[in-house]
Amino acid sequence: MTDPADPRAAVLVTVDELAADLGLGGDDPAPGPPVLLDVRWALAAAGQAFDGRTHYLAGHLPGAVFADLESELAAEPTPAEGRHPLPSTAQLQAAARRWGVRQGSRVVVYDATGGMSAARAWWLLRYFGVRDVRILDGGLPAWQRAGHPLEAHDVEAAPGDVVLRPGHLPMLSADDAAALAAGEGVLLDARAGERYRGETEPLDPRAGHIPGALSAPTSDNLAADGTFRPTVELRERFAALGVDPGAGEVGVYCGSGVTAAHEAAALAATGIEASLYPGSWSQWSNDPTRPVATGPTAR
Repeated sequence: MTDPADPRAAVLVTVDELAADLGLGGDDPAPGPPVLLDVRWALAAAGQAFDGRTHYLAGHLPGAVFADLESELAAEPTPAEGRHPLPSTAQLQAAARRWGVRQGSRVVVYDATGGMSAARAWWLLRYFGVRDVRILDGGLPAWQRAGHPLEAHDVEAAPGDVVLRPGHLPMLSADDAAALAAGEGVLLDARAGERYRGETEPLDPRAGHIPGALSAPTSDNLAADGTFRPTVELRERFAALGVDPGAGEVGVYCGSGVTAAHEAAALAATGIEASLYPGSWSQWSNDPTRPVATGPTAR
């Protein structure tokens, strides 16, 4: 059970908490165990797509179902919408039912990269109305370090009956993101610093960042072991960027709206709700009417 007074507990679950929830190590399982989603994914490298399902079949958490980021957690890419547009309600609902999500289900999502891709499923399911979704802190590596078991077969869940409805989390359009960056709030760029500065751009048409956005690489949310940094450290990190509870609207973006969800999760763990710009840089940089800034400063 999560502590409603602890925002971190509403976002993250530790491996030991999950193991106890599943009845491993001699513990009695909690009533109605959570739906487990394996969301392993990575950007394509050297023209070769990352095959998350192959990694899943080689070993996954007991009972976990594979969730494909490209085909289930995103719509088809377009220059106008970006590389990972939000899926339609019907598309995500069909996927969630395949995963076994029912009305009132608890869901735990994980990957092998500190939650960088699992956070996409966390954000989407919450945006579409699934209330209890948490990220396994540290993911598969933390689970293995703790000595918990894996399975190596494809899991087919009993079909779920969840009904999804969009709009349960705040979201930004390109115009909204521009307004925030122009001074109506704080807009954080979650990409690596070299992409923010415009030194390199391996994926999108133009290099640089949204004028006025602040560099806040998602990797800085994590400790060396791939778990989220302690809450006090996250608060200090965001406070240094001018982001405090009650300080006004906060927006986040990245390359295509995937790792920005990780930034939103880190902020949520400190009690700050952030608005996600799904189109992110892949949409912004494809629009020649949108200005681009380069260098280490916001403008």
